[in-house]
Amino acid sequence: MPFTRYPVIRQLQRRGIGLTTVLLLLALTLGACETPPPAPSVPVVVAPVTPPPAPVDTSKLEREAAFREMVALQDRLYRVAAPILVNNPSLCRHNARNLLGFTAKNKYSYSSDYIDNAQKILGLDEQLQITGVMSGSGADKAGVQNGDKLVAVNGIPLPQGQNAEHQAGVILTPQISEHTSFNLTVNRAGSDMSVKVPLTHACAFIVVLGNTDHVNAYADGIRVMVTKGMMHTAKSDDELAYVLATEMAHNILGHANKQHMSATIAAIIDNLDRVHPEAETPDGISAIKPSTQELDVAADRLGLYMAARAGFALDSAGPFWSRLAVEYPSTVADSYTATHPISAYRLGAIAKVSNEIKSKQAARKSLTP
Repeated sequence: MPFTRYPVIRQLQRRGIGLTTVLLLLALTLGACETPPPAPSVPVVVAPVTPPPAPVDTSKLEREAAFREMVALQDRLYRVAAPILVNNPSLCRHNARNLLGFTAKNKYSYSSDYIDNAQKILGLDEQLQITGVMSGSGADKAGVQNGDKLVAVNGIPLPQGQNAEHQAGVILTPQISEHTSFNLTVNRAGSDMSVKVPLTHACAFIVVLGNTDHVNAYADGIRVMVTKGMMHTAKSDDELAYVLATEMAHNILGHANKQHMSATIAAIIDNLDRVHPEAETPDGISAIKPSTQELDVAADRLGLYMAARAGFALDSAGPFWSRLAVEYPSTVADSYTATHPISAYRLGAIAKVSNEIKSKQAARKSLTP
């Protein structure tokens, strides 16, 4: 179609504007009406996505916390028991023996639940390592230290690995029975050294920690067990010493045998010595016949003498047993007072013996019951 047919173009031509000029004006007008080109795009910076944190293995943390608590309680238990054992062989009658004066463990000394923690926290490996030295023992006086790794005894190499404790016991038993001292080769800070260690004549009771919150203690004739609950209840070392010495006295006096309860108490100790004790296993009053007043008073008397001979103060003995009777009465199942009732008569006897011992100490007399 000719451009001249459009009215606007004809009007422009009447005004003397040529067709070429008219078309140019139209082109400029149409160009001005076009959409302007978009502005240069600004790059969008996207923050990196932080991956969610790895889930926390709560069971692992709980095991580690339980292991740390167990080790701390065991250290305290052995530390308080050591002077009672070392200073009372004359009162232990047939229970005194020559002892090494130290304990040694490797990572396999602990249950499978705790092997990793034993390696990580205590630095234990395949080799037996000294984890406790009895204060006042021959090993203590000879300079044996925690952390020393056992290499040999009297020139006989000591084993490593899973059965190291048992195998070392087989090797050490004749050395202890046939000698009054032994040459111990240890590795300390990467270097081997030999130490002559005198054997320690002491009460030979095995002291173990009971893995339960029940406030109790047990003696089966050979072993003494103090539960975690009792450890937390005995706030001072003096109070813990009363518990330990009294249970040792029960062993010395043969009370478990007299009550025909040795096998029952041994089964309870075996159970509570596990990482995961069986809940259905009787633990306390349901299985153990309560001790008689006469037996407990006899054990209290001997136990207080043993504690005093080991250097523990007796001032808090009466208050401790009184507090225990109030906080954990005999009506509390599986409590100490359920198996060892704390009566007014018993508390009176404890006060009398404490004063007797203090009088002997003041007069510098021999502490013999």
